[in-house]
Amino acid sequence: MGLYEQLLERQELGNPVRVGVVGAGKFGTMFLAQVQRIPGIHVVGVADLRVDVAKSNMIYAGWSAEKLNMPSLDAALTSGGTHVGEDAMAVINCTAVDIVIECTGNPVIAVEHCLASFSAGKHVISATVEADAVCGAALAARAKAAGVIYSQAYGDQPAMTVELVDWARTCGFEVAAAGRGHKWKPEYRFSTPDTVWDHYGLTAEQAQRGRLNPKMFNSFLDGTKPAIECAAISNATGLNAPTNGLTYPSGSIDDIAALMRPRTEGGALEELGMVEVISCLAEDGSMIPNDIRLGVWVVVKATSEYQKNCFEEYMVSTDDSGLYFCNFKRFHLIGLELGLSVGSVAIRREATGTAKEFRSDVVAVSKKDLKAGEMLDGEGGFCVAGQLRPSAKSVPMRALPLGLTGDIKLVRDVPVDTILTYDDVEIDEGLHAVKLRRECEAMV
Repeated sequence: MGLYEQLLERQELGNPVRVGVVGAGKFGTMFLAQVQRIPGIHVVGVADLRVDVAKSNMIYAGWSAEKLNMPSLDAALTSGGTHVGEDAMAVINCTAVDIVIECTGNPVIAVEHCLASFSAGKHVISATVEADAVCGAALAARAKAAGVIYSQAYGDQPAMTVELVDWARTCGFEVAAAGRGHKWKPEYRFSTPDTVWDHYGLTAEQAQRGRLNPKMFNSFLDGTKPAIECAAISNATGLNAPTNGLTYPSGSIDDIAALMRPRTEGGALEELGMVEVISCLAEDGSMIPNDIRLGVWVVVKATSEYQKNCFEEYMVSTDDSGLYFCNFKRFHLIGLELGLSVGSVAIRREATGTAKEFRSDVVAVSKKDLKAGEMLDGEGGFCVAGQLRPSAKSVPMRALPLGLTGDIKLVRDVPVDTILTYDDVEIDEGLHAVKLRRECEAMV
């Protein structure tokens, strides 16, 4: 039986998967819009510090005020409705909740929520991929020790790319590279929330209609989110990060197979087995037709003459050597697709991607000249952007993880376009996110 049929069966038996959602921003709201149409899933509680905004978002996404106005979690359980409140720990510790969906977007807070969920015996689906980049391998180890599952969120690009890599390897192919698309120019790494919509391709009116957070969307544009997501892909699949960061080769979907070959074969890779991002912009800044900007891909290499001949016989689109083939999903639908993770974790007891090691890291790089005493403003802000590096390179240099740059103080000046280190900031070693980060660093 497929997941849908099994969820339908649970609905008919009166035994739905009971879910708690922590964070009702864009990702959470997208899932909440869809879950009304998915059988066998009951959202018992939604926690957000801005309860009025959370309720407004849910009504905007199609919820009735009656259904989301349960006065307590117990009332939600007995009625089949949903309680919306500000207490995340109440949702996490609700005995009836099976799965906690963490989508606050704040890595430090997300780590706290994950650890509390593990202690309460809850599975976690984390849409806060920033936490995964900081200490995903340690979170996965803690979940395993607690006998629960820690999963990436399907609909986000890491889990979808992990699925493609798994497809390739299960079919017996060698994976040359995997990753996502992006709209990229080198100068975008200095973008701020004030400039994001000019570059992103949305009007201010569209951003306002969608209730889009300029800081969050700027984290995509300035390269931070691509780096974070590629780190999550790398740590889940064992593919390597480029030594000096993502290179963003430009091309259409039809170009990916040729681009994702080693440089010795005319491609853009350092070597086989890498993560990378394909840009949809040509050198002159124009959009490339048939782009992969909003999608994910994997490139496989034929390892025998027989495989290569099969590509040819079945008219597979390959590079000019006939050895490299790209499989892809051109679009991802973010929170609209999260039901696949809920079904997979609850029914199959399988994560839709999880960190297995600390192979790749996201380091903080200054966007401007920073001064001692200045407060960093984290992902997508005015101060720093994230760049991908191999952990074997970042850890010895004491590079500051991008995910730990929210509201921390600089203790010395840092010039523009410089990788920050722990020595540049006041770091709180008591934070669980920092403690788990140290556990990951010890793995290198």
